[in-house]
Amino acid sequence: MPAEKAPVTGNLDDDDYPAYTMGRAADVLGTTPAFLRAVGEAELITPLRSEGGHRRYSRRQLRIAARARELVDQGTPVEAACRIISLEEQLDDALRLNREMRRKLEEQGTNI
Repeated sequence: MPAEKAPVTGNLDDDDYPAYTMGRAADVLGTTPAFLRAVGEAELITPLRSEGGHRRYSRRQLRIAARARELVDQGTPVEAACRIISLEEQLDDALRLNREMRRKLEEQGTNI
């Protein structure tokens, strides 16, 4: 009896599932494959590779690339746009951590 596989539809809800080829990702974003390569070279996103070596992108990566495209469309160089997004993500992480720490301290009855 063959091993059971996870249903394919389960992957469709996964933001990190690499469902988009480079061409499809470029179409969705309204950009070119060269833009996606540039964003990858700047290490903002790292697409997964198919068995054949083709780049595959997740929805989460497409959202990040879309933010980069917004900045580039406003005249920001690609490398600077990628750095801005990286810093935005770091700030979001720090703010989330700060909220969690404050909540823990409040639960312990410690005044902040």
